[in-house]
Amino acid sequence: MDRRLGVDRPPGFPFNLNIAVDALLKKEFDAYRERGEPHPYMTQAGIDAVPAPHPMLNVWRENFKGVQFHHEPTNLVITGAIDDLWIGSDQRHIVVDYKATSKAAEVSLDADWQISYKRQMEIYQWLLRMNGLDVDPTGWFVYCNGRRDAAGFEEQLIFKVSLIPYIGNDGWVEGAVFDAWNTLRQDELPPPDEDCEFCAYRSDAQAIEAAAMNLNSSQ
Repeated sequence: MDRRLGVDRPPGFPFNLNIAVDALLKKEFDAYRERGEPHPYMTQAGIDAVPAPHPMLNVWRENFKGVQFHHEPTNLVITGAIDDLWIGSDQRHIVVDYKATSKAAEVSLDADWQISYKRQMEIYQWLLRMNGLDVDPTGWFVYCNGRRDAAGFEEQLIFKVSLIPYIGNDGWVEGAVFDAWNTLRQDELPPPDEDCEFCAYRSDAQAIEAAAMNLNSSQ
């Protein structure tokens, strides 16, 4: 048996600074959650809500557990680990996602690649709805931008924090679940997407491997 059939692609490098920002934001919002008060970021943005004291929140935040839903038609379990959950005065739950970056320009959700952020938000909203929550269609990104205009490092990185709303539409999610299920049941792999960088890498690598094998066999 070819061992390469069981070898996954190389993992990406961990974003340790982003993970640190995530952990500290959770501690900060949790302090306001315990008091039943809105975080100042929320007040400044005019958000009429407080961090939600949901009993499942710690599980829903945990990687490889998260919010889970058993999709019976496909027998797939769909999961996603949220960063935070707020609850408005109307008792609707608000999905919150933390993001961290460092760029000179103001942060936004306008780049083409940020469709992945929006889809992530919509999957979270769908999962929570499937778990019986009344979810506000507007989610919020707590976007932390590390400033580069400080006079020096001085053992600290200063962030400008922006709260960016996004109105989600999870109408595509269940169709994507069925698409994934149908793909998994096929006998052959689907063709690679032309925009997939890893697919292009593997295609070029296979061509080089084949050329090397042909060269060796001819010698």
